[in-house]
Amino acid sequence: MKSLTLSSRFTGRRTLLLLPLLIALLFSLPVLAVTPADAEIDWFKLVMGLLGGLAMFLFGMEQMSEGLQGAAGDTLKDVLGRLTKNRFLGAITGAFVTAVLNSSSVTTVLVVGFISAGFMSLAQSVGIIMGANIGSTFTAQIVAFNVTQYALIMVAAGFYMLFAGKQQKTRYYGAMVMGLGLVFYGMGVMGDAMTPLRSYQPFIDLMARMENPLLGILVGAVFTGLVQSSAATTGIAIVMATAGLISLPAGIALAFGANIGTCVTALLAAIGKPTDAVRAAVVHVLFNIAGVLVWVMFIPQLAELVAAISPSAPELTGKARMAAEVPRQIANAHTVFNIANTLLFIGFTTTFAKLAERLVPEKPIEAGKIIVEPKFLDEEVVGIPAMALERVRLEIGHMGEIIDHMLASTYAAFNERDRGKFDEVLKMDDQVDILNDAILKYLSAIRQEPLTDTQSQEFQTLISATINLESLADVIESGLVDIGKGFIDHELKPSDTTRLLLREFAAKVQQAVEDTVKAVREEDETAAGAVIAIKDDIRRLADEALQLQSERIGVQETRHLDLVRMELELLDNLRRIYTLAKRVAKDFVPEEVASKA
Repeated sequence: MKSLTLSSRFTGRRTLLLLPLLIALLFSLPVLAVTPADAEIDWFKLVMGLLGGLAMFLFGMEQMSEGLQGAAGDTLKDVLGRLTKNRFLGAITGAFVTAVLNSSSVTTVLVVGFISAGFMSLAQSVGIIMGANIGSTFTAQIVAFNVTQYALIMVAAGFYMLFAGKQQKTRYYGAMVMGLGLVFYGMGVMGDAMTPLRSYQPFIDLMARMENPLLGILVGAVFTGLVQSSAATTGIAIVMATAGLISLPAGIALAFGANIGTCVTALLAAIGKPTDAVRAAVVHVLFNIAGVLVWVMFIPQLAELVAAISPSAPELTGKARMAAEVPRQIANAHTVFNIANTLLFIGFTTTFAKLAERLVPEKPIEAGKIIVEPKFLDEEVVGIPAMALERVRLEIGHMGEIIDHMLASTYAAFNERDRGKFDEVLKMDDQVDILNDAILKYLSAIRQEPLTDTQSQEFQTLISATINLESLADVIESGLVDIGKGFIDHELKPSDTTRLLLREFAAKVQQAVEDTVKAVREEDETAAGAVIAIKDDIRRLADEALQLQSERIGVQETRHLDLVRMELELLDNLRRIYTLAKRVAKDFVPEEVASKA
């Protein structure tokens, strides 16, 4: 199992960008010293401890997330496949999926795909986006337990499961346990490194200023924008609270800022994406900012509430009591804040959707310009094979819709004897080629990730479907279109009997292609079975057509042989299209049915 997936590599790059800033800030602290206290601080040790702990913390979060994603991948797929139009259940779904994915932005990406596929409207997706904020508090709750003393045991156990486990599920759980251990160990390293700062007056003064809500929100937003993880920002706030360095109001302000800063990730992910993706990102931004604006004046009241409902340590005093109580209080404040916001705004999903649509209008399409781009292939989910394969399935459906349109347009061009329509079909084939290349490239990226046996089988099925559907499009482009133009150029017309027979044959083939696309896109066994079920009808019509042509082959008429030859070529190409469609459909029916096809 590879320890670094695509998402990990992205996080690594973000961390590398952040490190110079952290180093600059930390090495500037001695310059601020105005008391002899700094002489007692080993700044090199502090910096190394903080950076090393941060690296383990962030890497552990990624490993834990990847383990959760791998273990729950198929479950997530089922949950997302049953998304409800009920906004409240949608919020619950969003919370669950985000808790597993550890990324509200990835949840938003997945939702955009369902919007683009027509499975839900933007308004219906708003509840899921709201629920995603609740799910993002899951990591903070785990971090707040601070079982640092067991961290290395968890790392060792997870390492053994990861590298010695025979089952893929075991390795996923191993990655999760090891990642969690690294999170706690990184917390301990950072906490120990920051302990000397308890007596460093400039730092104490800085933390005191953090209780200013606006400053705390700003710092939290900027930090989250840099690391692109609200969970990381809230987690680090909890680490500082564990060291007795930050108060509850300051921690709440940082958590508020984290909710705003995470919008950066959503907006960056939406750049260059379809309008629906941009609108979903805008909904995310509007919701998070609105929530902070509502609560910013009530931070003291929120602090009192969470202090009352959180565990206390009255036997302790001073910083020791802060270190014992505040971490859990920050985690609870983060959770209460996001749950309250969702309940407050869940009734305004339509309003958020309309506002996003007004802020992000539809892009005008230039007349005559071929515009085609993948709708569903998003790199954010490549590291989650179960989700990524589902994106491929939807994109194949997108390509299939174009192929279906190609076939329908070809029949129309035949009937109307319109060369212009045939040329439009050729342009559609160019679109199919573009999507085919994008799908195969995306599948190649997925192949670099660890796959279960089931996912490997699904991978092979989707590759086969992609290749066969592209071949089907080529038959339309190089076969039917050329024959159609030949009929026009040679001024040939099939007889009425032949035309009626070919029309019935073409209708059967058209339906087979439509059912094949549906079978792939929706994993619809019934649709796949319907493709195979018309095998006998296709054979009967082909035999009737051949019999008709054989009866006419001896007739000596001007250009008659050319007409018969082209009709036979047309018949052969229609039969090839059905064969390719059936080949795809066989992968979506039980083996006993496929063997009889």
